[in-house]
Amino acid sequence: MITTAEILTRAKVAAPQLLTVTAEEKNKALSAMADALLAHMDNILTENEKDMERAKDRISDVMLDRLLLTNDRIQGMADGIRAVAALPDPVGRILKETVRPDGLIIQKRSVPMGVIAIIYESRPNVTSDAAALSFKSGNACVLRGGKEAFLSANAITNALREGLTESGFNADLVQLVQDTTRQSSMELMTATGYVDLLIPRGGAGLIKACVENATVNCIETGTGSCHGYVDKAADLNMAG
Repeated sequence: MITTAEILTRAKVAAPQLLTVTAEEKNKALSAMADALLAHMDNILTENEKDMERAKDRISDVMLDRLLLTNDRIQGMADGIRAVAALPDPVGRILKETVRPDGLIIQKRSVPMGVIAIIYESRPNVTSDAAALSFKSGNACVLRGGKEAFLSANAITNALREGLTESGFNADLVQLVQDTTRQSSMELMTATGYVDLLIPRGGAGLIKACVENATVNCIETGTGSCHGYVDKAADLNMAG
């Protein structure tokens, strides 16, 4: 089994390839990744069945539904990748421009981070979403999913990597951590020099662990399940 340290090293080596490619080249690769996902649908569903079987009586019905993959859900994942491809290229976008009195133009432009590590829980679809968004923004990604969805996520990642290879890209631009213990999460949180940005996506416990232990740049996301309440006397159109 490849170690987390080896995965991080490979990501660091692969990331510079995205600094010299065009938006069109990235979009073609994303399309190939979506095609590969559909081409390997049967294998992904088979691996997902194994995850589902192992997770029975261990996680809630709600979590089981999130874990479940179907033909329609995989089609939705592929459609999501194509939707990302259709977005404007964020790399090189001018965020701010100032013209100095002497005529010097100073611009603030968006640039890739380098290697983005994403820790998420047992939602296989996040695998393709995170990979597509990272690639589109010019970044290599190291994904660390929940153990309940490992076989599904691994099958999805292998399909995406095949699409990258067919498009002439280094497959190591998208990788899945093979170690599902907490140790691998800690390795990502403390991978100074290898991880340029860490994004935790999950419950309060995961967010708290990343904020408290990360020595790399970390985005503290919300925990979700945020609800809004509208009084019965309120104007619903205005409230919406």
